[in-house]
Amino acid sequence: MATSEAGTLRLGTAQGRWVLLATVLGSSMAMLDGTVVNVALPRIGTDLGAPLAALQWTLNAYLLTLAGLILLGGALGDRYGRRRVFLIGVLWFAAASAACAAAPTIEVLVAARAVQGVGGALLTPGSLAMLQAVFHPDDRSAAVGLWSGLGGVSAAIGPFLGGWLVDGPGWRWIFLLNVPLAALVVAVASRHVPESRDESATGRFDVLGAALAALALGSVTYALTAAGDGLSAVVWVSGAAGLLLGTAFVVVERRVPEPMLPLGLFSSRLFTAVNLVTLCVYAAFSGVFFLLVVQLQIVSGFSPLVSGLALLPITVLMLTLSARAGRLGKRIGPRLPLTVGPLLCATGVLLMLRIGSDASYWTDVLPAATVMGCGMVLLVAPLTATVLAAVEVRHAGIASGVNNAAARAAGLLAVAALPALAGLSGEAYRVPAAVDSAFRTAMLICAGLLVTGAVTAFTTVRGNVLAPEDHPVAEPDCTYACGTAPPLDPGHAAAGHGEGPATGSAAGPTKA
Repeated sequence: MATSEAGTLRLGTAQGRWVLLATVLGSSMAMLDGTVVNVALPRIGTDLGAPLAALQWTLNAYLLTLAGLILLGGALGDRYGRRRVFLIGVLWFAAASAACAAAPTIEVLVAARAVQGVGGALLTPGSLAMLQAVFHPDDRSAAVGLWSGLGGVSAAIGPFLGGWLVDGPGWRWIFLLNVPLAALVVAVASRHVPESRDESATGRFDVLGAALAALALGSVTYALTAAGDGLSAVVWVSGAAGLLLGTAFVVVERRVPEPMLPLGLFSSRLFTAVNLVTLCVYAAFSGVFFLLVVQLQIVSGFSPLVSGLALLPITVLMLTLSARAGRLGKRIGPRLPLTVGPLLCATGVLLMLRIGSDASYWTDVLPAATVMGCGMVLLVAPLTATVLAAVEVRHAGIASGVNNAAARAAGLLAVAALPALAGLSGEAYRVPAAVDSAFRTAMLICAGLLVTGAVTAFTTVRGNVLAPEDHPVAEPDCTYACGTAPPLDPGHAAAGHGEGPATGSAAGPTKA
């Protein structure tokens, strides 16, 4: 299909509905994959004889390539066509998913997950970027809202579906599920989605910056993961290499004309502070989501299906109340929600200390998840809006992209470091007593991170930073907050060029 005139498609038309379907199904691949893999980890470890570090890499290999390449993926879509790059990403993701399903060893599975992350980095930016590019301005907010709501449904059914597949035909089917879904996405998008690109996109891609960022994160992640077995020379060398590569990344970003990460954004004290809050709270969220399902299956004896449903209250609360929380944050300012929200989450995490060998879903798991969900509802939407309010409107896309990267990096490092800090390594994740002890230590660390985020917000965020006329509040969905790979907002399509278009919906959701 030829490139269409930008911004002319109406949501109420047949083609508009097809475009929405293609973007929802495409992003749902990443959403479903994130939720179901967490649920399957204990069974994967048993079937493939994998130590804990390998299970950590099953999650982190995907996050690593996704985080390192996602801004570059958005820039490629701008330059060469958003639909084209989106479809390449969908096919890439499906092929890697099939490789994951067929993996004979844990090493092959980890490698396939890393390849899968590359596909995610290509398809994820294109999903909302296509909505931004092809829909009429009057319909963009509605299209993003429908995308968020329908995507939230995918996040909601993910734990149930994952648990059912793991209990039934087996964990390999959580990856095979992506293959027919990808075929449907390709069929719909090829026929019904107009091509769009940024005709003004010029200059070089910051490939060196993306490579250095991925290598730095990978080295630090390896050091933190390996530290669980002791502080060997390899751990120190890997950690030092990560720091050196991170320094080189900063130097490169200062010197290249079109950096992946414009460091000038951090001249805003508010932007820096909100990203520090993001690092704290999303590290805690990732740690909880990673270890809770292990605790429920190994210590409490829950089935994968019931374990997958443990976080369902959070998904439901995010779906039903996030929009109201966004409006509340705009009315009263973000300082109070960004302070009280993490404190409520910390309370929910501390309630999880009651989850043990004789835990009941109704009296132990449900109350803790509900309290944590209430805190996330209060926190996520104002956090999104404050990130956008911290910079000029023309930089909304790249600001949102940086915040997404911060959230992903926080999750990556938390999954790598928490087991070592809690004293869990090797085959110990199969021993109920060892898992129970480590889980309790890890939950205390996560609660501490959330309190740190609350204190940071209270001391650095002003109450009047959200000007309604300049910074409309995004209405996020629950995808990243519920432990999955997050979507990007429409502004991310221009993130590779240093600035993104502002829209009437504040460029949509960032990572929530």
